[in-house]
Amino acid sequence: MNDGNAPLFHLCLRLQWEAFRGRHASRGGVLDDTDGFLHLSTGRQLVDTAALHFPDIHDLVALTIDARALPTGQLKWETSRGGALFPHLYGSLSVDAVLEVTPLPDDPDHRARILKTLIQFARR
Repeated sequence: MNDGNAPLFHLCLRLQWEAFRGRHASRGGVLDDTDGFLHLSTGRQLVDTAALHFPDIHDLVALTIDARALPTGQLKWETSRGGALFPHLYGSLSVDAVLEVTPLPDDPDHRARILKTLIQFARR
């Protein structure tokens, strides 16, 4: 679980981010709609999430999210991949909670390096 001050992350297509930004809030993409919550990751989970769920997805961005800005009671930590607790947002993500948007390269190895750097800087 997160310590409450560490940022969370959400991966999405650049076009989804642009639409989200225009509406000032989002409930996520197709997978999020299907599952009924917005999928988030901690810094420790982010690289594996990208590799597992987005290996061949192009034009991807990583949203760095201020967990403290999420609506009270809508962030739940639930068991997922490998028994780990993952953050799930049952509600809309406000654009105001997004601290940074990082475009990600299509190459998986380069993407992993960028994500690891993003996580290091987000902890500061």
